Formats: sequence, structure tokens, C-alpha cells
Amino acid sequence: MNVVIASSSIDGGIGCWDLQTGAEQLRYKTCASPPHGLASIGSSFLACSQLRDPSATSGHVLYWSWSKPQAQVKSFPAEPIKPIAANSEGSYIVGGGSSGDIYFWEVATGRLLKKWHAHYRAVTCLVFSEDDSLLISGSEDGCVRVWSLFMIFDDVRQQQASHLYEYSFTEHTLRVTDIAMGYGGGNAIIVSASEDRTCKVWSLSRGRLLRNVVFPSIIDAIAIDSGEHVFYAGGRDGKIYIAALNAESSPSNNYGLHIIGSLTDQRPVTCMAYSAEGNLLLSGSEDGMIRVWDMKTKNIVRMFRHSKGPVNNILIVRLSYPLNRSESKVQASSRRHEFSLHPPLEKYANSSDEDIDNKTIITLPDTIDLPSYLSSQLINDHIKQLQQQGSSAAAEMEVKRLKLDGQRSMEMFQQLKKVYDNLQEFCVNELLDGQPMDGSKGN
Repeated sequence: MNVVIASSSIDGGIGCWDLQTGAEQLRYKTCASPPHGLASIGSSFLACSQLRDPSATSGHVLYWSWSKPQAQVKSFPAEPIKPIAANSEGSYIVGGGSSGDIYFWEVATGRLLKKWHAHYRAVTCLVFSEDDSLLISGSEDGCVRVWSLFMIFDDVRQQQASHLYEYSFTEHTLRVTDIAMGYGGGNAIIVSASEDRTCKVWSLSRGRLLRNVVFPSIIDAIAIDSGEHVFYAGGRDGKIYIAALNAESSPSNNYGLHIIGSLTDQRPVTCMAYSAEGNLLLSGSEDGMIRVWDMKTKNIVRMFRHSKGPVNNILIVRLSYPLNRSESKVQASSRRHEFSLHPPLEKYANSSDEDIDNKTIITLPDTIDLPSYLSSQLINDHIKQLQQQGSSAAAEMEVKRLKLDGQRSMEMFQQLKKVYDNLQEFCVNELLDGQPMDGSKGN
């Protein structure tokens, strides 16, 4: 089932509805999230940054399981965290700080794996690429930056490079309000919105600006349709503009170049999400309403009402089980046990992380043709923890460790074989080169 998750900057909790039927599933209590401060962690649980006062010097991050309305885990980062994001598998969480720093945590252990200074001002939005190899960040300094996670976790390459980021797009003149990314990993497009009333389309493969679209109003939310023919831009004037991504379009009488139409939401649009199933666009606005648009007919087909306050985050999450209270005791116990394995996020990085032998390097999807590694020490820690809890997952972790040891042994064997082949080729060449010389001496 697909569920709609929505939160507010006012302490009105998190609403959850079935996208197909419109039935409310559950309401999670005590949540006041900033824009882009809500994330689904691999469809396993919800995470939300909490910032009740924008000028506060501290904040926290909360975890909710799907089956309980109360937050179950509370973390206290070193500074207020505004946007958060998770990779597709839910293995890692990133958070953007008010100082411009980005924090990278491992979900299973809560360890702060990396922190780096990404922007001169507060981070406003964070987005992972489809293949989880890239992280895109936007900031109050108007800058959009692309980070390769290979670079972030490669100390050798960092020492050789003049900067950590892959690209730094600085064409926006005011705060970046939202970022959306297309499909294709390193060949995808990025659309960024800003308070300068523009949306800019960037090419990741070329590292340059493809299209600049000027709007009649400030754009706070954007979404890309599944075919990547158009993108939707939600404005503070209560309109959702439809802009062409690829095709050339003539200036409209009502709007401007590349803007081909609009929808009227009545109140300022604060957030949006797109569902390829059914070609639906969801928009949240300051009146606390979530509107579901059928983009074929351009009509509203369903509406959800948040408990109070403006809606500032919308997620569409696909769950493999229904959110109801009639699940079996075995299912509930299993889910509680799974969720209890996630500890709070660390406030500071452990000093032992500086040891190269214990450093964890992220594992990226199999579609990337590069070797991936995982710390043996981390796996050992997992195994001990799971054994103490009497979990059968300990055996699976043991198998994983053995497979990694076998993989390392095979890699070492291949390297030695290559050295042996090169040495053999060198000796044979030397032998062949020496034969004519010996023959000439005999004559």
C-alpha cells in the first residue's frame, strides 16, 4: 500500500493516510519539523528533525515506528539539524546543520561516520541520487553542491583534491528552497528552486546549467514527473506552475518562457510529492490541506487535512503491510524487535574512527561497477550485539563476514596472479631477446 505522510512546522504531529482510499491510518504525536526535515528510513520507520524555534541553538531528531504514535528514539546532534535524508536502503541518514555542516550517520549503530563543512550558511535541503552514490545539497547561501560519497570517504583522494564537492552551482542569488533530482544517477538532471523566483535545471554529466525558468512568484516546492518531460513548481502565490524540461516552448501570454500551464491551489504551496502510480501530484499548503491532483485531468481527486498548522513536508511511502492494529502478535513482536536495534544518533564522531582499520566505508548498490568494503570491526560488533540478544541474524552476519573475508582473499589472489603473469611475461621476453645475440656469437 502507498501511504501519504505529512508534517507541520507547528507541533501538530505527523499525519498518515492511505493514498488510494483516503483513510487515515495513524497520527504520530509531538512533531514540529522544518522544511525537508521528514524522511522515511528504508520504509522501516520515520525520522524527523525537530526545531520548534528557528533561532534555537539546539534541536533533536526523533524516530517513530509505523505502529506506534509516540516517538521511540530521541537523538541530540551537536547543532540544530534542519533537512534530513536517507539512502534508499535506509542504511544511512544525513542531516544539514545551521552552521553549513553536513552530518553522515549509520542507522544500525548510530555512529557519526563523517562531518564536513559544506556551505557558508545553513543547509536547507538534501537529496540522494537514485543510485545513492551522490548527495545534493542546497543552502541559504544560494549554492547547490554535488558530493560524491566515494570522495567523502576516500582520505587519499581528499588530500589530492582542491575541494570535496564534484560541482558547485552558484547561479542562484538567494536562498535555495528545494531540490528535485531525476533518474540516471550520475547522468541525471537536477532542478533547484530559490527565493530569487527562478528554477534552474542542471546536468550532472556535463556539470552545467541547462535551463533557467523565471516565475511570477517565489517557488518553495518542486517535483519532476516520471517521464521527465515537465516539472511542477509550487509558488507562494497559490499556483502550481507546469514548466517544460526538454522541449522548446514559446513565451506564454500569462507567464514566461518554458512555463506551459498552471494549477490553482488557492493558498501558498509549501511542499509537493509526485506518484508515478496513477500520475498523481500531491501538494501541501499553508491552510493545512494536502491536495491530490490527477495530472491527466488537472483535477483534485482527494484531499487530506492535517491537524493544525501549515503542511511543510509530504512523503509517499510504499509499505508491504497495512498500518492497522489487527496485525498478529508475532508480526508486532518482530517489528518491535527490528526497530529496537536502532540506537540514537551520536552527537560527536568517535575518536577511534580516525583509525584507518576501523573506518567504515559505505556500501553502494551493485549497479555501480566499483568494489565496496565494510569494516570487519563493525561486523564483529554487530555479531556480538546480535548474539547477546539471541537473534538468528547473528548467523547471517557471520556468513556475511565470511563472504567478505573470501572476497578479500580472492582479490589478493588476483593481484598476486597478475604480478606473477607480469613477471613471467618479462622473463620470457628477456629470454627471447637474448637468443639472436647468442646465435651471432656462434657464427
